[in-house]
Amino acid sequence: FYVDGKEICQGYVFTIKQSRDGEISVTDQTGPDCYKYLYTENKRRSRDMVRTMTIGDYEEVSLLWHKIKGFSIRSIDDSKEGVARFLRRNPDTSVVAVEDSRVVGAILCGHDGRRGCMYHVCVDPAYRMRGIGKSMVVFAMNALKKEGISKVSLIAFTKNDVGNTFWRCIGWTKREDLNYYDFVLNGENIERFITY
Repeated sequence: FYVDGKEICQGYVFTIKQSRDGEISVTDQTGPDCYKYLYTENKRRSRDMVRTMTIGDYEEVSLLWHKIKGFSIRSIDDSKEGVARFLRRNPDTSVVAVEDSRVVGAILCGHDGRRGCMYHVCVDPAYRMRGIGKSMVVFAMNALKKEGISKVSLIAFTKNDVGNTFWRCIGWTKREDLNYYDFVLNGENIERFITY
């Protein structure tokens, strides 16, 4: 796969495994030696820097969202009040990654008692290809599993080449058998895309 003229994910095979005690892990099976080295060197550090998101992280998470070209932000849902409401409902499943004393990755993750959903999965472009995204996803999936959730889904924009490649690389399945529908209940919840 090519993203922004760079080859990524070519020849990489990741395996998502679940242990007997329910812990989920992602391991790489093949790939160029340089990538294996980079992934191995950063895997433990990435896992150690991932923690549950709190509302105290909001300002840094919002700054991160605003750094990512093509990111979709809603005026109400993604406000501090909107994120606080989401975190109150899902206190243990959202994730941040911290490096160099700042938030470099985030996932809003929650569930309705039946299925989990991940929103706004992102890693600062300067910190990508270090295993941070995979570590955050595994953290969130384990948190959902502890709450009795058996399946998790997400929405990725079709033009999000980096995101779609990431999800394919770590073994997620793109559904071809369904359509996604939504209905706006609050017209004041304006969506805008980051363009810089």
